[in-house]
Parts: sequence; structure tokens; C-alpha cells
Amino acid sequence: MTEKNEMLAIILAGGQGTRLGKLTKSTAKPAIPFGGRYRIIDFTLSNCANSGIDTVGVVTQYQPLELNAHIGNGSSWGLDDQNGGVTVLQPFSSSEGEKFFEGTAHAIYQNIEYIDQQNPEYLLVLSGDHIYKMDYGAMLEYHKAKKASLTVGVIPVSMEEAKRFGMMNTDETDRIIEFEEKPEHPKSDKASMGIYIFNWPTLRNYLTTSFTTNKSLEDFGKNVIPMYLANNESTYAYAFDGYWRDVGTIHSLWQANMEFLSPHNSLNIGDHNWRINSKAQVLPPMFLTNTSNVNNSMIVDSCYVAGEVDHSILSQRVSVGTGSRVVDSMIMPGATIGKNVVIDHALVGEEAVIGDGAEVKGTEKDIAVVGYGEVLGVKKS
Repeated sequence: MTEKNEMLAIILAGGQGTRLGKLTKSTAKPAIPFGGRYRIIDFTLSNCANSGIDTVGVVTQYQPLELNAHIGNGSSWGLDDQNGGVTVLQPFSSSEGEKFFEGTAHAIYQNIEYIDQQNPEYLLVLSGDHIYKMDYGAMLEYHKAKKASLTVGVIPVSMEEAKRFGMMNTDETDRIIEFEEKPEHPKSDKASMGIYIFNWPTLRNYLTTSFTTNKSLEDFGKNVIPMYLANNESTYAYAFDGYWRDVGTIHSLWQANMEFLSPHNSLNIGDHNWRINSKAQVLPPMFLTNTSNVNNSMIVDSCYVAGEVDHSILSQRVSVGTGSRVVDSMIMPGATIGKNVVIDHALVGEEAVIGDGAEVKGTEKDIAVVGYGEVLGVKKS
């Protein structure tokens, strides 16, 4: 057993992200590019580093190679400390042939040996596919002050949005008294952020009992939280009032990227006191043939832009040909856009190729998508 760590973070980064369609055909959702310079998981990793959490496990499953290469030894986030650091936990396998986790709690149980090696008092469980900045240390202090067994991060949402989330109904002390999964008629506006702090010995006991008997605790939202409430475990909601986006759909991913362009965005990416870091790349400078054709956009180094770009994000190694126009769109790394192309309200995946004269046109309610490595409008020779 190692010396006892106060809190260990586990980032669940194994989801396929089926609602992102062609963008996750060959990569995990947390590895999807965001904001020109980042990948989605950068925000959770940076939050851990900024919160003083130096030991982090990342649970992978679906298409883990790109994610693994991006994280490496964690040095890009200052998480390569010899006494802690990032450990990428590969997809689990057993002598019984069990490989993939069936839910969030099952993923934790599969990695119980790693967690026991760290010997934490508290376990912080995080999702790798949200965009936000949060001090997990403040949440831990709240957890201790409430003498909680489980604390759930919550954020206020509209009643219409509440139908998409697990909703927490609380008493006047913020103790959770009821949990509703995607309710048709929500009773509160407190949506789960998928951020949990557990007292590890208590959770460990519940999980080991479950998976050696009836395997009833596969998922935190569907199984564990209701069971904690039924057993009268001290379960509290921790209110978060900052910027937070679940980017699990095409529209939410596009919207978060467009919000990223706003100089008044509450995410405040330029805050030097809470840096969001990513894996550094050595790239040549960008080349713009006409700077007057770029308006309210973010263009990362190593881009070639001969066309017009308006309120859009161009990631590394993107090229835009003469006469082309990119509007209200996010273009991911390595995409090639030919001449006289129109791209409007779109997400264009990594390494995509869009031939001369093609059109990729969506609307604010129906975002157009070009998939990873997809070739569009190029005639076969």
C-alpha cells in the first residue's frame, strides 16, 4: 500500500460519443478537438492540476490510441510528478473474458486495484467530455464540512433542459432527498454535472458487495445515487455557478466553440491564474494572403488562409483555398478546404478534405458535419 493520498481523481474517458456521429467514428469523444488549440479532455486535466490534485487515473475504452498519445505522461498539465502523475488505465480484461465497462460505477470497480494502490480517503470521479473550469479543492472542503458520504456537483438549468439530465431534489440544507433521471416534469433546476466526491471506503464496500453478488450498481446515476439515498447515506449537492457545457451532441459542441470566440465568454480562457493547458506542438506560423478577409475568428499557427473566414475557428494545419468562405464554423486540425468552397454553420473533422466548389451548409438548429478524414466533393481520378 502506498502512503495515503487524501483525494484521487478518476477521469472517465472511454465513451464512444455516438451522438457526435461521424466525428467520433475513429476517436474517443474526450479526444475531439476544441477551440482551435485544445482537446476536450484538456479542461478536466487542467482543472485537476489547478486544484492541486497530483494523482489522476484516466479510464479509456473506445478508440483509446489518440487519447493515450495526447495525454502521454501528463507533463503538458504538470501532472508527471514522480509521486503521482497521470496513469492511463487501459481497457480492462479478465480471465472470464469481461472487457468493457457497462456503466460509470462498473468502470470504477474494474480499476479497484489501481485505486487501492493509491489508498485515497476520497475519490473524485469526473467526466472527460465537459468544457468548464472548476476548483475541485473547494468542492472537497464543502464535502468535509457537510460530513458527506457523497457530494454531487450540480448546475442550474432551465426546466426544458432538465429533461436531458439527472436532476437532484434537495432540502433547505442542500441534502439530496430525491434523484430523477431525465424527468418529464422536473421538480428542481439542479442538474448533475457528472462530478462526484465519494468517501472511498464506503463506495468500495458497496461496489465489492454488488459485483460479487447481484451486480446491481453498474451506473452512478441510475444505480448508486438511488441506493445511497435509499440507505440514508449523507448525500449533498454542491452548487456550481460558472461556465459549464456538456458537449455530447453536435449542436452543443458547435455552440460551445462559437461561445469560445466571444471576448466576454465567462470561460475566460486567458486567465493566467487558471490555465487550460494542452499538448504542445511545434508548428510553423500561419500564412494569410489577405488579413482583411478574416473577421472575429480564431486562427491557429500553421494555417494557410487565402479565402474569407468570418466568426469561425481554424485549428492547426488547416488550409482554406482562394475564393472560399468559412462562416460560423469550427474546422478541426489538418482539414483541407479547396477553392470556391462555402462552409456555413458546420463542424469539419480532422484531416477532412473538401474539394473545389463544394458546399457544406447548415443552420443554427441543424449543424452540418464533415467527418474525420472524410473526402467531400473531390472527383476520383
